[in-house]
Amino acid sequence: MQTPAGPVHNLSNARVPLIGFAARSGTGKTTLLCRLIPWLNQQGLRIGLIKHAHHEFEVDKPGKDSYELRKAGASPVMLSSSQRRAVITEHPQTGEPSLNEELRFMDQDAVDLLLVEGFKQAPFPKLELHRPALGHALLYPQDPCIIAIASDAELTPSPHIPCLNLNDPEQIGKFLLGILGQPRP
Repeated sequence: MQTPAGPVHNLSNARVPLIGFAARSGTGKTTLLCRLIPWLNQQGLRIGLIKHAHHEFEVDKPGKDSYELRKAGASPVMLSSSQRRAVITEHPQTGEPSLNEELRFMDQDAVDLLLVEGFKQAPFPKLELHRPALGHALLYPQDPCIIAIASDAELTPSPHIPCLNLNDPEQIGKFLLGILGQPRP
């Protein structure tokens, strides 16, 4: 992916463009993505998503056969129905996963754009989401991969990168289309 500043990632396993959404917890990353993804779909883009979780999580329920089989040692476990498929794989080590490694397991042939929530330390293009009322410092001064800021208030001093309205997913979507070199509606 190119930005006005040139290539901004070195993730060897990325085969499609990816854009991250970096912010402190409680800023509204998931809320924005739930509004942005349908708009991008309406523009004809197939969107994939990778979300980093900072804690242990379960996608299956205790007592279900697939859960019990995984707990018995099966890895990976695939759940498949007429409507969806889920693959659950245990990580052999307990350290935090890297985005580049996780990209190996994403079916990138099925998407035009990958959105990434989390993995904010990885070197790839990101939009920073910022709510000044929460009292957190901006991330962009320390992260050269942040290509724009989406905020719910005017920022002073004004950053040297584009500022977008956090509450306007269409504006953010049009910005992303521009970065991707896609025609804007």
